[in-house]
Amino acid sequence: MSDTYLAFALRLRCSRPIPGLLIDEATSGIDVEVHLEAGQSLPKASLKGPRQLRYASANRNEHGEPFLTVWTLSGGAMFHLHYRDGIDFVVDEDGTEIWGTWSDTLTVEDAATYLLGPVLGLVLRLRGITCLHASAIDVGGQAIAVTGPPGSGKSTTAAIFATGGYRVLSDDVVALADRGSAFLAEPSYPRLGLWSDSVETLFGFPDALPQQTPTWTKCYLDLTQNGYRFQPSPLPLRAVYVLSERDPNALAPVVHTIPVREGLTRLIENTYLSYLLDRTMSVRDLDVLSRLVSRTPVRRLIPQADSALLSRLRDVILDDFQTVTTSTA
Repeated sequence: MSDTYLAFALRLRCSRPIPGLLIDEATSGIDVEVHLEAGQSLPKASLKGPRQLRYASANRNEHGEPFLTVWTLSGGAMFHLHYRDGIDFVVDEDGTEIWGTWSDTLTVEDAATYLLGPVLGLVLRLRGITCLHASAIDVGGQAIAVTGPPGSGKSTTAAIFATGGYRVLSDDVVALADRGSAFLAEPSYPRLGLWSDSVETLFGFPDALPQQTPTWTKCYLDLTQNGYRFQPSPLPLRAVYVLSERDPNALAPVVHTIPVREGLTRLIENTYLSYLLDRTMSVRDLDVLSRLVSRTPVRRLIPQADSALLSRLRDVILDDFQTVTTSTA
């Protein structure tokens, strides 16, 4: 028994149900086959030939083991992602097949947290799709992206919009559909991942939302429940806001216009999985992002340090976005 899902404009056929994804009724035109099972053997082809280290994260445990290690296998025909908590994925070089397995102490929910982020992110990159490490929101039928370094508040900002009745397209990964004269932000799946401090700030209690998995403290906001809304179709990307460090200044939050060259630098810094890109991918990103910033405003967004004032971010972004759409109408 297999289920078919749609995420990032890819049709996924999965060997078992994946929490958080939307079922797709179509049974043809499958883009990616996903094989998931606890304790399953990885494909034999991945065990043959030399393996070359592609990446080892700087974040390590008390034994000096990287949180994530990535190898290329079979002369580059496959990628092997090993997470130190006991979850492994193998992805073929064309981004058409995924194998995932985990130890008996973990769950499919644990594996899904990686599958729906870095693993599908790698699939998108292998397919030639530029992705921003960002969240995207629907504002009047147009998309805005909020990007920035890890922990800067991308998902929290998207959640602030969600609580105000706005539709969310994507959290953490924004896949860009290149239409030549325009770029579309593709929808991902109807969940927002939030750490407990953000949950407490937005909803009053750190455990106000369900946990993503039984073994993680990160929670999720279900965009199909309680009046929240998910945007299921792509929208034209009309502005990008780059989060800076929070500022205790009373004037914050504020938005600053930045030059096109600096905007390009900021977007390059915030592409998704940049540590796995080869030269060809990097050159392709440079072309895509150069064209994106030539027609799409990139702004610096400075949040207020006082978390009680975070909700003001939405109004500041909306006010600025109105000037963007007015000036480009």
